[in-house]
Parts: sequence; structure tokens; C-alpha cells
Amino acid sequence: MPAESLPEPGTPEDSGTSGPRHRAKGRRRKPRSKRHKALLVTAWAAAGVVVLGGTGLGYMYFKLNDNIKSVDINQALGTDRPLDVDNGSQDILVLGSDTRSGSNKKLGGGTDDGSARSDTAMIVHVYEGHKKASVVSIPRDTLVDRPECTDSEGVEHDAANGAMFNSAYTTGGATCAVKTVESMTGIRMDHYIEVDFSGFQKLIDELGGVKLTTTKDIKDTDSHLNLKAGTHTLTGKQALGLVRTRHGVGDGSDLGRIQLQQAFIKALVEQVKDIGVLSNPKKLFDLADSATKAVTTDSDLGSVRELASFANGLKGISSSKMNMVTMPVQYDPADGNRVLIDKTKSQQVWNALRNDRPIPKTATEGTATGDAKGVVSGG
Repeated sequence: MPAESLPEPGTPEDSGTSGPRHRAKGRRRKPRSKRHKALLVTAWAAAGVVVLGGTGLGYMYFKLNDNIKSVDINQALGTDRPLDVDNGSQDILVLGSDTRSGSNKKLGGGTDDGSARSDTAMIVHVYEGHKKASVVSIPRDTLVDRPECTDSEGVEHDAANGAMFNSAYTTGGATCAVKTVESMTGIRMDHYIEVDFSGFQKLIDELGGVKLTTTKDIKDTDSHLNLKAGTHTLTGKQALGLVRTRHGVGDGSDLGRIQLQQAFIKALVEQVKDIGVLSNPKKLFDLADSATKAVTTDSDLGSVRELASFANGLKGISSSKMNMVTMPVQYDPADGNRVLIDKTKSQQVWNALRNDRPIPKTATEGTATGDAKGVVSGG
């Protein structure tokens, strides 16, 4: 059968691909970009993925390279990880970090104690062919069994039962967060991308804001957000407030905030396709400079060249080809501010991603949800 006639995996409405799946050790093959002259920014930020392409030669190239912070997760985690599947798909853990230090201090609240929290977590599964993606948000208040892990500095951390999911990052940074996600899902993460508060805010400003529509007033003094119902072009500060708000709309839960984040990400991804920075070299460089300063990646993405290749493989995914769900959970009967993994339904999600198949709709039916769906849409 010709390659172009094969069905593509993706959202629940699609049939997905068929045929046997083969497990194999090693990393998935990365799509290689044939062009490094243009820099394309595909921003899925704080709740999503901020990905950058590479550009140019000489000073600008090396300056952008120097901006990128990376963590050698493969070295830290060693061989005790799920087997990889070489089928052309990719799984990326994306974290929005709530680092209470430096320029993030006034954005994150609290004191300048240098502590760090994972404020937002998503698994992005890019299907074979790189035309569609599923995004699974992990509520930070989920109670999980956190495995023992060794952080990037070589410090060992004990396992913990019934710990909040975001404690993995607080305890051991990126490597412990990846270890916890792989333990929960049985899926090897190919890449890790982290976006910090101040970098996210500046990046949105560099993009010229994000246009979206709210169907209700949203006011939350904790996240410095005050939006009337209607269409807005959000500044970086407003966008940050929106993806962080818990009390401005809905039931005040982390699940409601996730619904706002998912709607914002779709609006952002759609807008980035039309920003036209390639015709403006200064805007192009300023955007790339801000974006590379905003992210921390795994070491395999720790250069402009690798980020360019990675971004080039994602640029065909539009918001309509992104299926966004929340990891199936139920409210904790002992504490309404915490949620527990719905193991049966979540296993449907992980099995689908592991086999590069669409997430079945039954996986999220009857699970706990927030109360903010439909409040935000693209402008």
C-alpha cells in the first residue's frame, strides 16, 4: 500500500494505524531538519511545549546556544527505564516551573528561597508522521508513589508513598520528575522541556500577546488577573495569570486550571503559525533569544541545531490536530484538595500512547473534571 494512503494516528475520532508494534531498546530516531537558515518558533508554553528552531551562523548562533540550559537525564537515570519503541513517535515531558528565586520571585510569590515547584506538567505524545499529537495534563495535586531517584547532581532521594506529584520536581528536579512519570506510565520520555515563569511572560510579550475570548469574567487577586468577558489580547503578565489561576473561575481546583491551560495552549499554537517573524530578522532573533533563555531541556535538545530539528518535526501540528485530555483521576475522599489516579482508566491512556494509538474517549468518561471548560477559546 502506498505510504500516503495509510491512516494516521491522532485524536479519538481517528482510526489510527494498524499492524504489529515492535519494542526495541534505544532512542527513537529524530527527524532531521534540512534547513537551518530559518528559525521557527512553535510555542506550547507553561502548560504546554515551547520549542525553538535554529538559525544562522556566527555570533547569533553561539549566543543562542549559550542561552540553553540542559540536564543529562539519560546519564542520571541510567538503564532502569521503560523500553523504547522505535515507531517514529515521540513522548515529551513538559513542565512549567514555579522557581522562587531571581526574576521569578515576584511572579511565583513567596520568598526568594531558591526553591522550585512544577506548577504545570504535561506529557506530549507526537504520533508517527508528526502530524498529530495527544497532550495529557497531570494534575500537580495527584497523590502518587514517588520512586527513589538520583538527581542530576548525583544525590540520591528516597521513595515516598502518597506524595503529591509535583513533589518529585521539588525533591530532585528534572530527573526525579521524569523518573516519576515513567514509573506512573510505563512510557519512556524521549525529551524533557521546562519553561520558567519569567521566561514565559517575556516570550508572550515578544510574540505580541495572545488573542483569546473569555465567556465569563475572570478575577483572581492571587494571580493578578482581572478579565471581563470578551475578546482580549493578553500580555505576558495576563497570560501567566491565566495559566496559573485557580480561584478566578470554576470550582477553584487544579483541574479547572488545567482546562484553562489547555484552551490557552490551543490559542497560542494557532497564533504562532501566523506571526510572520521570518520576514523580520530583529524580531526573529529577539524571539529566539527570549525563548532559549526561557527553557531547560534534556541534553539531547541542548543546542540550537537539535532544537531546530525537533521544532521542524512539530511545525505541521495545528491546534485542531491536538487532542488534549487530563490524566484520569478521582477526588480523594479523605481530602477534596487532592486527587487519586484512576488506575483502570489511566491505563487505557498509557496503553494508547505506548502503542501510538488514539486515546479512547472511554478513558476520560466518568473521571473528575474541573468546572472551567468552555470559558476560554481562541480569539
